[in-house]
Amino acid sequence: MDKNSKIYIAGHRGMVGSAILKRMSDDGYTNFILKSSSELDLVNQNAVKDFFINEKPEIVIDAAAKVGGILANNTYRAQFIYENLMIQNNLIHVAHENEIEKFLFLGSSCIYPKLSPQPMKEEYLLSGNLEPTNEPYAIAKIAGIKMCENYFRQYGDNFLSIMPTNLYGENDNFDLKTSHVLPALINKLHDAKLKSKASVEIWGTGAPKREFLHVDDLASAAIFVLENIDADELYNKLRISHLNIGTGKDISIKELSLLIKKVVGFDGDLEFDKSKPDGTPQKLLDVSAINNKGWEFSVDLKDGIDSTYQWYLQNI
Repeated sequence: MDKNSKIYIAGHRGMVGSAILKRMSDDGYTNFILKSSSELDLVNQNAVKDFFINEKPEIVIDAAAKVGGILANNTYRAQFIYENLMIQNNLIHVAHENEIEKFLFLGSSCIYPKLSPQPMKEEYLLSGNLEPTNEPYAIAKIAGIKMCENYFRQYGDNFLSIMPTNLYGENDNFDLKTSHVLPALINKLHDAKLKSKASVEIWGTGAPKREFLHVDDLASAAIFVLENIDADELYNKLRISHLNIGTGKDISIKELSLLIKKVVGFDGDLEFDKSKPDGTPQKLLDVSAINNKGWEFSVDLKDGIDSTYQWYLQNI
């Protein structure tokens, strides 16, 4: 991929898009097309068509999505499936119509069945029922994966998908009502520290295990795939529909809570409310495919939480 390629990053202001933009800029890429959601409504197909005709991007990275935690996913079910389907459908199809050089679609590990064997291999996609609370979002992302694969199979388009595990880092969402577990714990424990609380309640037993990837590592993986892997290799040689992106390591929610407690400097106790649901016992990605191609994560979890907490203190 040429450093002067005209690159459009959809969702460049979000956690993922901003990390990719920063990493690509640091790596010497300079020719970016950037539009905020107020400047370009990706749900509007005509607006997307006009944008592609006028701007003529060569590389498209789809990091735009309506996202949220369990509560948001379960509450705004219709919005999550409609908006995500429309965004990706418009981008993928219009990219095809304009003969884009390369398209990278970003999804989520929630695409895998709720009771999937661990670690989750790319081949486990569509092998069982999804987690009900985020099924609409997951179905949209699965559709995006299959669109990229089949636009290659029918038209030869160089469209690929990567599926990251749980992400965290700068520009994350720390709202307790809509955020994921790691930023929510940072917010909760920091607030408890400021108010000198004796204890903090955490839902569940703390036993479930989750995998966490710093968003800077995802950015490096996205660029690695753009520079080194094409659709023909992904679909015909590796024989998979997407690439898992993660660390290949997980940690229990209790261990994560204790780690964040230490980073934040909260001196009180953690009380696990065992009457609340735990969710899936384990969610761990098999990342051997991307590792075998030469990419591995580099940000240690504690170091990543340290830097994320410092960003939180300066920006929230």
